Amino acid sequence: MSKSTTTARGRGRQSTASAAKHRTGSRHPADRENISPRANASGSGNSSRSGNSTASSGPASSSRSREMQTTAGKGAESFSGDSHLEKFFLDQLKDIYYAEKKITQSLPKMRDAATTEELKDAFDDHLHQTERHIRRLEKAFDSIGQSAEGKKCEAIEGIAREVDNIIEETEERTLTRDAALIIAAQKVEHYEIATYGGLVQLAITMQLHEAADLLDKTLVEEEDTDARLTEIAENEINLRAEHEGGREQEEEGAEETGEEEEQNG
Repeated sequence: MSKSTTTARGRGRQSTASAAKHRTGSRHPADRENISPRANASGSGNSSRSGNSTASSGPASSSRSREMQTTAGKGAESFSGDSHLEKFFLDQLKDIYYAEKKITQSLPKMRDAATTEELKDAFDDHLHQTERHIRRLEKAFDSIGQSAEGKKCEAIEGIAREVDNIIEETEERTLTRDAALIIAAQKVEHYEIATYGGLVQLAITMQLHEAADLLDKTLVEEEDTDARLTEIAENEINLRAEHEGGREQEEEGAEETGEEEEQNG
């Protein structure tokens, strides 16, 4: 890997850590364990991300931990759905619930259309993960005394149409198709990260402890999936896709055709 690529990825990790600090009041995603005693159950992906960092034990972190402990148990009884913020929170829950279900329809198509086994596996893993996210959202709805239902998400509908166009317009068994599918998948991830990140903060603000915990676990997994897709793209797919359909490939094809003609002659 080139020095410039390593530097760029380093900046990306710093950016992620910075966003996590803004979202949780901690210095690192691992510090989200302060949201609740159950946060350590958020999955193995989170532990791999936190290996090079130590959880913050400063005053802000301790204060946040105490705040979440005092709000433990609040949920359905504290959510009336009458305030403007509660209505917006519920609206966004319905939006992401619809989006997750839509994603389960697109991922099998993306998996089957992908060229490399590594990307096929990533899409298949994300499909199972998304099914888990749907169940987690249903628990979040239940924690605030609401029935789980979706509201059409135009953003995800648009990305789903883009996926269909990519499959239709790119050649089969090419790395260019894989590169395009990764970009589409990361558009989904970034939408989900923005939505879940905002919902976690709103839940904390409204002292919806259980919902905040559930949503935060999914947020961590979405961030890990996004990082995995970036790694797959950077390690091989993008570099190999660069040479597809170019002059070098055309010349190689012409040489192979010439050799076949000589042999047949």
